[in-house]
Amino acid sequence: MPDKALSGTKVLEYAQFVSGPYCAKIMAGFGADVTKIEPPEGDIARKRGPFPGDSPHPERSGLFLYVNTNKLGITLALDSPQGKEIFKKLVRDTDVFIEDTAPGTMERLGLDYSALKEINPGLIMASITPFGQTGPHRDYKAYYLNLCQGSGLGYATPYTPLDPQILDRPPLKEGGLISEYDCGTTAAIAILSALYARMFTGEGQRIDVSKQEALLNLQRPEMAACLTDGERLSRGTSEHVDALSGLYPCKDGYVYAMFSEDHHWHALMDLMGNPEWAKNEKFSTVEKRRELQLEDTHPHLMPWLAEHTREEILHGLQTRRTPLGPLYKIAEVPHTEHMRVREFFVELSHPEAGTLSYPSAIAKFSESPMTLERPAPLLGQHNEAIYGQRLGYSSEELSRLKDTGVI
Repeated sequence: MPDKALSGTKVLEYAQFVSGPYCAKIMAGFGADVTKIEPPEGDIARKRGPFPGDSPHPERSGLFLYVNTNKLGITLALDSPQGKEIFKKLVRDTDVFIEDTAPGTMERLGLDYSALKEINPGLIMASITPFGQTGPHRDYKAYYLNLCQGSGLGYATPYTPLDPQILDRPPLKEGGLISEYDCGTTAAIAILSALYARMFTGEGQRIDVSKQEALLNLQRPEMAACLTDGERLSRGTSEHVDALSGLYPCKDGYVYAMFSEDHHWHALMDLMGNPEWAKNEKFSTVEKRRELQLEDTHPHLMPWLAEHTREEILHGLQTRRTPLGPLYKIAEVPHTEHMRVREFFVELSHPEAGTLSYPSAIAKFSESPMTLERPAPLLGQHNEAIYGQRLGYSSEELSRLKDTGVI
């Protein structure tokens, strides 16, 4: 098998929950040698479900298992004198250090970038925090829910013409932990750029990732409209919420469609068998149909949609060169024919959680493929390999470090 894109790149991760670990997971997938450092009590994600059989267990958290594949795992108390010295030894031959502690924490530990670059001038250190390392909000604490709302995502989620009052509803939370994954992806892009720059300069650098700013960057059209025109684009605006566009319920779920264009409308009518009601003058031209209200179209469309499945509507309109998007539940996606052919979901065995199905590579590389080679580590699973074989600590020394709570 050919080398992977980041083979030979050594990464240390001292991060918990989702953003930092997902950032490191992306790099591990690209082939980087990622060592995850957990405090002796473990990453807080180990307490988050889902758990197999709904039985909580620190080694069986679905969240932890997913965001920590392909990594080695060690435990280390960075707030102890011995822990700091061990960490410095690890940093000496590290290319990237990813951390998500509160601003000022690494400085108080004497492990900030200025101190670490004295040990390793080529080190790239990425700090992922809610509001960044500077500014009046830098010390504010925040959960992913706060950050979702602090970036405006809450007012942009969701949009549906079936609820014309949605613009007046309170802000919502986006599904799952999407914003956390988005922040992790942003950090990974920044790190890869810094690695590329180091190829030419030989110098490392500090990367300051603000989660709020990462999420704001995902909403540039909405932000630009607000700053330039004072227009609030949230959950759909009047020109998007109309009688011929949006989310429609059908027999087995929902589809998203736009029938505003003339050929799209005629394709739908053809699929429906050119019903008599469509011959009414108000449906005759694009201009007239743009004046329609929900009560003009929904009483006709909804009964027909309720009798047909997503696949029937999708393929019926596709053959008539009209776009339509079926909406799938998360549990349905792995079982679609497309996912099976692409082999996106793969099975991976874990010593505690057993064999589970995992999403695999975020992209397919022709020459340096991303693969799932290693399940998420058990707590401290690679202490002996890293501290003993890599750093040269004896078995007796490791036992003392464990007994004193350093590892």
